[in-house]
Amino acid sequence: MPTSDLSIDDFRSEVQKFLTDAQAQGIACPEYGTILPPSLIAAAKRWQQAIAQANFAGIDWSTEHHGRGLSEAHSVVWYEECARSGIAPYANFQGFVLTAGALRAYGTRDQVNEHLPHIINGSRIWCQLFSEPESGSDLSSLRTIAEPDGDGWRISGQKIWTSTAQVSQWGILLARTDPSTRGARGISFMLIDMAQDEIDIRPIKQMTGDDEFCEVFLDGARVEPDGLLGELHSGWQVATSVLADERAAVGAASIRLDRRLSRLRDESSHELLDHGFALRRLLDRSGTNPRLGPLSKLAMTEFETQLSRTLLSQNGAGAMVNNDDTEPFLYAPGMRIAGGSSEVQRDLVGERLLGLPRAPKPPSN
Repeated sequence: MPTSDLSIDDFRSEVQKFLTDAQAQGIACPEYGTILPPSLIAAAKRWQQAIAQANFAGIDWSTEHHGRGLSEAHSVVWYEECARSGIAPYANFQGFVLTAGALRAYGTRDQVNEHLPHIINGSRIWCQLFSEPESGSDLSSLRTIAEPDGDGWRISGQKIWTSTAQVSQWGILLARTDPSTRGARGISFMLIDMAQDEIDIRPIKQMTGDDEFCEVFLDGARVEPDGLLGELHSGWQVATSVLADERAAVGAASIRLDRRLSRLRDESSHELLDHGFALRRLLDRSGTNPRLGPLSKLAMTEFETQLSRTLLSQNGAGAMVNNDDTEPFLYAPGMRIAGGSSEVQRDLVGERLLGLPRAPKPPSN
């Protein structure tokens, strides 16, 4: 059957069979969210290779982008069925969603052909070099500089909270290519090879015991001429368009939330359960209205924080010794920062949804 004629129901059956067989063979990697734990790197790469071989990677990507050429609705089915099975839909969020999204929207043919096949088969893991010390959630205040060096650039600066940098072969980088500008102007979006002596990666030990995040110091690291993605000085446009486009994952988030709500029916308070149902309705609406993204992110973060506290408290003091709910409790505070802090999300809700005046910014030095 031509892929263009493949119905959603037939495709769902195809996906379900593949996932069932993968679980039986022990090759499916359990879901872990947007951050790939370094301890799972080998298993995740094998799983991505299996996904690619079965033609479930890049489902709604065009064939020119090395994808299967199906619709976004088919891609949503993949995310939903992976969520129902508790299986990771891809190995590397920063590569498969963010980098691939940027390449598909702004990449040249050479950039697409160089990087997308390796993202699809999992042979290259990517990290996101955006956040910086002293910038908080204000990416437009970044200080990392990209200085012209022949046809390319030399990068000097520091990044922080870079997920899985220590196991990444490549990174997407925001750097200021016009130091005379302020704010979002003069920033470029770049692709950088992480295997350079001029890049110093230092994992940060978390209170969970993991070291998923890193400090990254760039001391004259090289970006080649083909490492510029999009127009020079237009990196802010590239970054914001990619970060906002995560529609296919909304349905999967709703399914994972349903699993939590099912547990709450037996173990938690009616008030928290009501909050969960309200969040479920909000996620349904945000799938068709991207403007609700900041509100959904804020509501999900606050709900997960309350849920982790409630479930842990029900287990008493023993929960802090050895319990499945302990790590989510320790991890929850970080979700108020990751992907844009809760304070920034509240500003976005006020400005974009409620039409309130923009929040005042502190004076620059």
